[in-house]
Parts: sequence; structure tokens; C-alpha cells
Amino acid sequence: MTYGLRVITSFDREWLAERIGGRGSWWSQVEVVAATGSTNADLAAAARAGAPGRAVLVSEHQSAGRGRFTRTWEAPPGAAIAISVLLRPPATIPLERWTWLPLLAGLAVADALQDIAGVPARLKWPNDVLIDDRKVCGILVERVGDAAVIGMGVNTRLREDELPVPTATSLLLAGAEIANGEVAAAVLESLSGWYQRWEADEDLSPAYQAACATIGRRVRVEVGPGQSRHGEAVGIDGVGRLLVRTDTGLEAFAAGDVIHLR
Repeated sequence: MTYGLRVITSFDREWLAERIGGRGSWWSQVEVVAATGSTNADLAAAARAGAPGRAVLVSEHQSAGRGRFTRTWEAPPGAAIAISVLLRPPATIPLERWTWLPLLAGLAVADALQDIAGVPARLKWPNDVLIDDRKVCGILVERVGDAAVIGMGVNTRLREDELPVPTATSLLLAGAEIANGEVAAAVLESLSGWYQRWEADEDLSPAYQAACATIGRRVRVEVGPGQSRHGEAVGIDGVGRLLVRTDTGLEAFAAGDVIHLR
């Protein structure tokens, strides 16, 4: 894709690294780069090489960003912020509870965007962040041995003609012009709080359901090629699965693409 002329005001990488990883920070190490292929791929490689948990990588541009189901993700330099974190949950936390990691990441981003930009951020199950039913942030969680890498791509300054799909949006289009560094700092501060609550075995279901725009709506869940279910999303269960009341009864979905129906 070829992008039109754009004036880029890059963030101060040293300032951001100090803001996120300075004295007393919960994060163990922070790296901020102008561009990379994929922040998630970089941290996954670092995890395999033995990097410590709570490591952070932030970039203003990805040339090979990835989404769920092997989808690609790219935005013009400076128009989005890519944030990935490497977490090593305690061995005492069973893998079944890891299913909450994408959901709590969505909660963290939605809270951060509401706080810093004043936008009405909501969630589409499991972890897309929406503004007025349009996607402003996608989240990808990957397991790498005993570690989890969480990647968050926030559309900050995308213009209407740069949107990858009509159902996307950006903070700028929502009326909020916030510096990329401020967005990254707010997201990481929020994520550390939500993660620690999860690690402490707090029930996050009430908070998630309150923030989720999917619950209470008619939905179509794409579960495979040519396979879908229709019904009303009524909640989530203890492991974060979406509960949908279909014609055949209540069904729980651990994965799948959800389409909000009008």
C-alpha cells in the first residue's frame, strides 16, 4: 500500500522508555523503536532466548504486523502505535486461566483510551476495542513456552482514506488527537494493573461484562469455514467463553469471529 504525504512527529523514544520503565516501574525492561517488522515476533524471539517477564517493546511502525487468524496489519508510520509485552505468569496459575489474558488486555486498552482520550471505548468479544462500533485496537496473544506475548495495535492518527476496512476507526477520527507516546504509556499503566488483579485471582467477569458491547446483542459467531451460529450473546463464563443463546440452547464459544447484528 502506498500512503499519501504525511507530516510525522515521532515521539521521544528516550522519554517514553523512562516514563514506562523508570525507577519504581512494574515493567522490568522497556525498548522503544521507530520501526520494526512485528513487535510480537520480536518479543516471541526474546522469550525463546530467555528474556525476563514484564518486558515491553513499543514501535510507531510495523512492516509485518499480525492479527488473529494469520491476518496482516499495517498502518502508515506514525498513524498507529504497536505495543507488545512479554509476561511469564506464575507456574501456580493453571493454563485454563490464561484464556483471560486477551480479555484483560482488551479491558486495559479500553480503560486507558477512555481515561486519556475521553472516548467511549467498548469491547467486542473477545478483545477488539471499539469506538462507536468501529475497531480502534486489535489484540493478539501468543503463547511461547511458559510465556505469553500480548500485542496491541492502536490506531491513533489514521485518516478516513487510510483505514484498512470501513469498520475501523482511529482516535483522531473520534476527535481525540493524543501523542502516541502518551497513548502507549496509558495502555501499559492500565495493563499492569489489570494483569496484577488477574494474577491475584480476582474475578474480572463483572468488569468485562460491563465493558463488553457484544453482550445483550444479536450476533453471528463464525466458528469455521462455512460454519456459523446465530443468537443473542448473554454473557461470559468463568474462563471467558462467550455465552450465546441460539435456537438449540445456550452455547459457549472459546474462539471465533463475532459479528454484531443490527
